[in-house]
Amino acid sequence: MAKLLQIDSSILGTNSVSRQLTAQIVASWRAAHPATEVSYLDLAVNTPSHLSAESLGFCLPAGAADLSDAQQRENAVSEALVSQFLAADVLVIGAPLYNFFIPTQLKAWIDRVSQVGRTFKYTEKGPVGLAGGKTIIVASARGGV
Repeated sequence: MAKLLQIDSSILGTNSVSRQLTAQIVASWRAAHPATEVSYLDLAVNTPSHLSAESLGFCLPAGAADLSDAQQRENAVSEALVSQFLAADVLVIGAPLYNFFIPTQLKAWIDRVSQVGRTFKYTEKGPVGLAGGKTIIVASARGGV
């Protein structure tokens, strides 16, 4: 059974074209693959904080330092997000454009799931992805289009 993660990031609620698109894509996917298990993440409602000194605990080498309570809380958020990402076989990401770029809450999610040794590694030829084999569909919209 495939696992699909639907991610919405628009702040416009029911007026969001990207949310309409992700809903249509997921419905089509489920019609073609009825056994698919769907998870949902609304980044406009459950927005991870942006990277900070507290949220970089997952970057520290094991045993490098004791994590503060704030770092432990932020690390738990990062762990939940990266685990959810890694468990998904299919991602449907709603990515509206605000001021010519994706919403900051979507960028915060990307920062949290981009983890050395989990989702990518560095090599002598540059970074290499470690989370291959996923189907990723990005539903992008701008200005109601």
